[in-house]
Amino acid sequence: MTRQLLTTKQAAEFLGVSSAFLNRDRCEAARIPFVQLGARAIRYRPEDLEAFVASSARRSTSEYQQGTASAA
Repeated sequence: MTRQLLTTKQAAEFLGVSSAFLNRDRCEAARIPFVQLGARAIRYRPEDLEAFVASSARRSTSEYQQGTASAA
C-alpha cells in the first residue's frame, strides 16, 4: 500500500506550477507539506498536493487573503 513519492519537478508538474514556486514555498511559507529524506532529497506525497489544491479553492478573488500577494 505504498504510494510513490514525487520529486519537486514531478510535484510542480502535478500542480501546474514551477519548481521555483515549490522551493520558495518550502523556505518561506511551508503551506505544502513535504518529506525530507536525508540531507537533500525532498519529496511530496500526492495526497498532500491534492489537499493543498482543495484548500486553495476560492469562489471569488475577494476571498484571497490580503497580504499574501505583493503589491504591484
